Amino acid sequence: MEIIYSLAIGVLAGSGIWLLLRPRTFQVIMGLTLVSYAVNLFIFGMGRLSVGAPPIIESGTVVDVSSYADPVPQALVLTAIVIGFATTALYLVVLLALRGLSNTDHVDGTEYNS
Repeated sequence: MEIIYSLAIGVLAGSGIWLLLRPRTFQVIMGLTLVSYAVNLFIFGMGRLSVGAPPIIESGTVVDVSSYADPVPQALVLTAIVIGFATTALYLVVLLALRGLSNTDHVDGTEYNS
């Protein structure tokens, strides 16, 4: 399972970086989104992948450290999802403003004829 999880993170990060290097602004926004998904999965994976483990230990119980899930990465990923959604909406508004001002959606604002 860890291999599949690592490959998914690698594919998301690689695809995101490839899209970040594209000349169109919508592709850059999609690249940023994919990279943020890859980082979220990476942070989520740092909290240990454990099936059926409780996220919080009740007080007074003696439990092995490896038998519970860490809630901090889960909270960080949840916060990152909300912030990522807001910044993506902001990027789209800036994209529409740029498209209206320059009549192109290239990153540098100029259309190249090849």
